[in-house]
Amino acid sequence: MPWLEFGNGRKIEVDEDGFIKDPKAWDEELAVALAKIEGVDQMTEDHWKVAKYLRDYYLEFGTAPVIRKLCKETGFSLKQIYELYPSGPAKGGCKVGGLPKPTGCV
Repeated sequence: MPWLEFGNGRKIEVDEDGFIKDPKAWDEELAVALAKIEGVDQMTEDHWKVAKYLRDYYLEFGTAPVIRKLCKETGFSLKQIYELYPSGPAKGGCKVGGLPKPTGCV
C-alpha cells in the first residue's frame, strides 16, 4: 500500500487512489494535505462545511450520502460543490473528509 507523507514527516496509509485506509486517523492537518492533492489550495469555511458533513454522515451511517442529500443538507448546489472540489464530491470531498473510497454515487 502507498503512504502519504505530510506535515512534520507524518505518514498515513492510503489506497491506490489516495483515500486514507483508516478513517479514524483523519484530522484537519491531514484534510489540508489531501485537499492540496485534489487541487484545493485553501480550505475555506465552505470547503470545511462539505468535508465535515460528508465525514459526519459517514461516521453515523457507514456510507457516503447520495448527492441530493449532500446538496440539500449543506445548502450548496452541485455546481457549487464542484467549484469547491473540482474532482467532485466523491473523489475530492470524500477524500478530504477522510472517508474510504465510495463504492457508489455520492
